[in-house]
Amino acid sequence: MTTTRRYDIDALRAIAFLVLIFYHIGMFYVADWGWHVKSAYQSEWLKFPMILVNQWRMPLLFLISGLASSFLLRKLSVRGFIKTRTFRLLLPFTVGVLLIVPPQAYLQALSNGSIVKHFGGMSYSEFLWHYFTFQGWPSNAFDGSAYGFTWNHLWFIPYLLVYTLLLVPLRAILYYSRLESAFNNLGAAGLIVLPVLLQILWQVILNDEQGINHSLINDSYAHALFLTFFMLGYLISDKAKIWASIIRLRWFTLLSAIVSYGSLISLWWVFNETQWQDHLAGVVATFNQWLWLLTVLGWAATYLNKPAAWLSYANNRVYPWYIFHQTLTVAAGYFLKPFALGGLLEFSLLSLITIGGCLLLTETVIARSVILSNVFGKKPDSSGTFKISQ
Repeated sequence: MTTTRRYDIDALRAIAFLVLIFYHIGMFYVADWGWHVKSAYQSEWLKFPMILVNQWRMPLLFLISGLASSFLLRKLSVRGFIKTRTFRLLLPFTVGVLLIVPPQAYLQALSNGSIVKHFGGMSYSEFLWHYFTFQGWPSNAFDGSAYGFTWNHLWFIPYLLVYTLLLVPLRAILYYSRLESAFNNLGAAGLIVLPVLLQILWQVILNDEQGINHSLINDSYAHALFLTFFMLGYLISDKAKIWASIIRLRWFTLLSAIVSYGSLISLWWVFNETQWQDHLAGVVATFNQWLWLLTVLGWAATYLNKPAAWLSYANNRVYPWYIFHQTLTVAAGYFLKPFALGGLLEFSLLSLITIGGCLLLTETVIARSVILSNVFGKKPDSSGTFKISQ
């Protein structure tokens, strides 16, 4: 068995998180979609690129996480894997929820008037006392106010931790049932259709529970969706035949993804929303989601699977960037809005503050301290890359 470095997976991980950052910047501007704070310069047309990206952005992150977990399990014992992943996920999450996320809740409650209406005003220190003593909040004061606190964009981490722990028994089931080896022999049709059929099955079984609320405990459809992609990532990680098919099909999946996206937009916007069209749109959306994922994987494997100077730098810093970015976006958006700068200038400054803030915090604070690097999930600069066994 030979082992080949997979630089494309490292590249995709960094790119996926960068897409996530700009997606959240876009949420400040897209019309009719609720978010923590909103710009005065909202746009209807932004829905089209946002929907396109929204089809696959989180499934891609969970799929890549499944790939990463498979890579680690080939290097570590099960005990070492659980210890490493729990530490790397739980510590940054805890610090992020306690220190980084609360400003988002405060600014959202200021932005929607909840603090002024119900408290007559409240400083940030007063907000923190109220927040951490669980004194209760008016309805919809901020995302998660019904629970008394929020983890906002960091919801991805506890979900990933749960799936990581579930992987240990699930991998044994896959191995002893021979499903893992059978998966490697899927033909092109099976590779495209079977994951879609599985998603449709979840939609049918969980028909009354569809929707994603990021609450972890009462989020059945989200778990069915994201755990499936996490396990797909684990399954394809070292399957040379599967990767050969993904690369070979990249033009077909790209064209099919474009066509199915156009069909999806037509069903949702052009025609009346009758029940049959709603169900059909769900099927088309499921195909569209998987086709985009296959496309991204195929083209990345073709053109990004080579050493690049930026890869190590990006992947060692992508986790703290993920933790910091949304608080920077929310804060910058909130404080820029009163200046009425115009959409283009405001967007440019918002992007600059978000990216520049992540860069500044990571390089001048996090990277200079071993303790803070561990706290915020920055990898050592000598960390390796994903590998695939052949």
